[in-house]
Amino acid sequence: MERLIFDSHAHYDDEAFTDDRDELLHRLPEQGVCNIVCMGADYDGCRGALELASRYSYIYAAVGIHPENAAGLPQDYLNQLEEWAENPKVVAIGEIGLDYHYEDMAPRELQRKVFEDQILLAKRRNLPIVVHDREAHGDMLEILSRHRPRGVVHCFSGSVEMMREVVKLGMYIGLGGVVTFKNARVAVEVAREVPLNRLLTETDAPYLAPEPFRGKRCDSSMIQYVAQRIAEIRGITAEEVLLAGRRNAEELFNIISEG
Repeated sequence: MERLIFDSHAHYDDEAFTDDRDELLHRLPEQGVCNIVCMGADYDGCRGALELASRYSYIYAAVGIHPENAAGLPQDYLNQLEEWAENPKVVAIGEIGLDYHYEDMAPRELQRKVFEDQILLAKRRNLPIVVHDREAHGDMLEILSRHRPRGVVHCFSGSVEMMREVVKLGMYIGLGGVVTFKNARVAVEVAREVPLNRLLTETDAPYLAPEPFRGKRCDSSMIQYVAQRIAEIRGITAEEVLLAGRRNAEELFNIISEG
């Protein structure tokens, strides 16, 4: 099988994979997966992503602090991230951003500071960022416009107008299982309008499994269902969607895909 699936966002350190992680990861290349970027969200997640990247040639890591985890960080947390970022298999700073749905986890002002600090770290290291944006579109766009980092807004939930502003900044749009959901009106509009050279395919595994697996554990092989739905929306083939997602991710993360 030709390996066209590039999963630009997954969490294989998650406990949902504890029972069969290695069995699954050994199998994915046979199911068309060429590469995966495994995300950090806190210290343990970063270590988990690095460990998986060290053991699987097709897995890469991103290191970063998720907005839900912005409170209670040690003062030198950026030094730790910078140390991890020196690893040649670290291809991004992420998952970072703003989450105003869970602002009781960390105040908005603190989320913004931690986000901006990590953007500056990414720019110093010449790495892209992987952005989490939930119910924070205005502040997110303001910060991205001011700093103009390279990167992707993952699991994009904004409007078509916001997508166009993000693309104007030279960033990518990550789409996954949500676009297959029956109530996914805005995501469908974005999938139709996003330039194909700015689209990344992703899962957020183990979360957000596409139809017909909604509610079950997600894995990278399921991107084929996302690609099929985007292809239907755009009137092109699923192979074209997968190939675009692969090429775009290779460019953004500076990866030469296997297979």
